[in-house]
Amino acid sequence: MNIMHSVLRRLDLNLLPVFDAVYRHRSVRQAAEELAMSTSALSHALSRLRVTLNDPLFYREGHTMCPSVYANSLAPSIASALRFLNQELTPQPVFVPLTSTDCLQIAITDFTAFCIFPALMNRLQAAAPGLSFELRYLPHSPALTELLAGEIDLALGFSAPGDIEQPELDEISWFQDEYVVISKATRRQLTLDDYLTARHLVVTPWNEKQGVLDVQLESMGLTRRIAVKTPSMLSAPFMVAESDLLMAIPRYAAEKFALAAPINIFPLPFDVPGFEVKIYSHKRSGKREATDWLKQELMRLAGDKRREYKKPA
Repeated sequence: MNIMHSVLRRLDLNLLPVFDAVYRHRSVRQAAEELAMSTSALSHALSRLRVTLNDPLFYREGHTMCPSVYANSLAPSIASALRFLNQELTPQPVFVPLTSTDCLQIAITDFTAFCIFPALMNRLQAAAPGLSFELRYLPHSPALTELLAGEIDLALGFSAPGDIEQPELDEISWFQDEYVVISKATRRQLTLDDYLTARHLVVTPWNEKQGVLDVQLESMGLTRRIAVKTPSMLSAPFMVAESDLLMAIPRYAAEKFALAAPINIFPLPFDVPGFEVKIYSHKRSGKREATDWLKQELMRLAGDKRREYKKPA
């Protein structure tokens, strides 16, 4: 027989605020005023609680309601439980971008942060100046476990061949791009033979053993020579600029880095499917209004980016 919460099933929980108010005020009238009840309704509620708990709970001495020994023992626990429930059951505040001070936890890689956040912060400094972010590197994609646990609100990641759709996650395709190859500025051509005989720098944001390009080369019966693996993209172009290393990188990032480092950009000398930057969120996010609003802003930015960034034919 299931006896879980057997006492609570017998008790009208609406009576607990009545007990708490009478205990604090030692007055039926003042307790009734606090609870917006009539004194007769409060007295009736107190009578029901006395019957349920089989104790007089309060004795009238003059104009004061004095607690019984049992009431004194109950009072701290009831007050603590009411405070906890009141705090936990407070409705989520309506999200107002202009005044919100919410902090969103977002999983990123160097590239997704580089690709998205400069334009996003420019947009939000007027639209949501109090909104803040904690950007977190995670050792895998698409941060499914952390999203499901509510540890992060959004994850910025990549599509990849063979991706399995996660029914608990919402996915938004934010930006499409292709891989290119960067080299030091003195290189003038890049054939497939050149590519295969060169040494390579590879960015592995999740410490993956094999990237998309290596899977494609393997399917062609080819391999490349990897000299350096690094989880960070930001230092990589500068290493390439000072060495004979080659690096495959999204075109968007390559064109940005070319403004800061002496590098050349070449088409990838074999076919690899393009990829999408995706925004992942949990369908039952604890910050649904804030994450929904932010995703809408990101989609507007994606439209702007598609218009300004056209891949060469």
